[in-house]
Amino acid sequence: MKLWRFIWIFLFALFSLSAFAQPAIDAPISNATPIVDSSQKVLITHINITGNKKTKSYMVLREFTFRVGDSIDIAALYKNILLTRNLIYNSNLFSIVTVAPYFKTAFEVEINVDLIERWYVYPLPQFKLTDRNFNEWYKTYQADFSRVTYGIKFTHYNLSGRGDQLNAILLNGFTRSLALGYASPSSNPNLSEGFSFAVSVVDAKSFPYKTDYYNKLLQYNSNQFVKSSFFANVSYRVRRGFYSRHLYAIQYNHQSMTDSILNEKYNPQYFNLNKSTVGFIDLVYSYQYTNVDNVNYPQQGKMISVFALKRGLGISGGINMLALDFNFRSYHTHAHQFFSSFHLLTKLKLPFKQCYVNQRAHGYGDFYMNGLEYHVIDGVAAGITKLALGKKLLAFKIPVPFHIKAIPFVPFSFYAKSFGNLGFVYNKPPYQSQLNNKLLYSGGVGIDILSLYDLKLSVEYSFNQLGEKGLFLHGRSNL
Repeated sequence: MKLWRFIWIFLFALFSLSAFAQPAIDAPISNATPIVDSSQKVLITHINITGNKKTKSYMVLREFTFRVGDSIDIAALYKNILLTRNLIYNSNLFSIVTVAPYFKTAFEVEINVDLIERWYVYPLPQFKLTDRNFNEWYKTYQADFSRVTYGIKFTHYNLSGRGDQLNAILLNGFTRSLALGYASPSSNPNLSEGFSFAVSVVDAKSFPYKTDYYNKLLQYNSNQFVKSSFFANVSYRVRRGFYSRHLYAIQYNHQSMTDSILNEKYNPQYFNLNKSTVGFIDLVYSYQYTNVDNVNYPQQGKMISVFALKRGLGISGGINMLALDFNFRSYHTHAHQFFSSFHLLTKLKLPFKQCYVNQRAHGYGDFYMNGLEYHVIDGVAAGITKLALGKKLLAFKIPVPFHIKAIPFVPFSFYAKSFGNLGFVYNKPPYQSQLNNKLLYSGGVGIDILSLYDLKLSVEYSFNQLGEKGLFLHGRSNL
């Protein structure tokens, strides 16, 4: 009870502070007498873009919902300026985007776009946890630093000025890996088609071989490298309009691990084959619709994604699988800087009889319920709904003492939130656990902290239906 009392006092204090925090308002700049009639049409005579030293101007212009020569009424003009500003910002190429009209006359207007580009080149040291999340590493493995992977990652987020990315990773330690990837989403003259490729080699001293009845991952641990993986991927990308994107990919996986995995002590059904080495092809299709105000921390709009994967060239048995995922996310702003969200996440894997490695469901990536971070729930059909209510508490900027145009200041924004989750994960015997085939629920409160380049830290106090409760940390960065 003492912890709960502290949380509510802390939230009350922050909500009180928010009453004195004035929201920043980006007002369009105008040099003309305001036009009272919002239906009055004006002519777009010119679009001026400044600040894009690396990024091609046509990459900015393609995000405009209107063009030079268009005649548009005042009400629609301001609406389209806001939409355009969001589209440019959501490209993740700029840290600050300002789009403002400049009225030459009462009937003619220029559009001024002022940009501050992000840093695009990152040779960053890497310090990564082998485990699924911080809480698992800290609690289950007592913050064992021998389970850490270290090395360097080189990333260029805008190699040619067309939003193309180059990645190179070299890691050692508990896991060693070498990876190279390149993605060019705008390769054709219309900037609507692109491609990508990636290749990686990974060796690991540990890997999960089974999930026990209590939904804990059982790890095969060794002082030697006991699992090797090779992965290669080629994809074709298509952009339709401002918000829809399609991806078609073919990838090859080869995995080899210690023969001990076939022992009854571990998991003979790991691949559902009588061998510890397997190679297979994946055919992938995905569709994404993204229409939100801020793709990294949405508060208004919606996101839809569809993912289909055909693994293996057969219909059933062994590694063969057809996987279908559907995600829907809706965000709404309310008065007094409140906002809410609704998420629906689903997974389906056919046929229902699958090898262990194909049964990943709850606990991987974004498919998890807050409060159940310590638990992995395998399954062939799963769904999660998430409801959240949040409020912006305060925001401030800390000036950078050195003159760095890409980072004139470090922003901080604080959001309080409460949330509740419902879920269900279906699996067939013998893979059932205490959390399979039953309604799951959890909830809690938390604080989200956003900073430079949409770096996000979430501090959450959650509970679940098992009576477990505790403090959880989640971090995310675009770097």
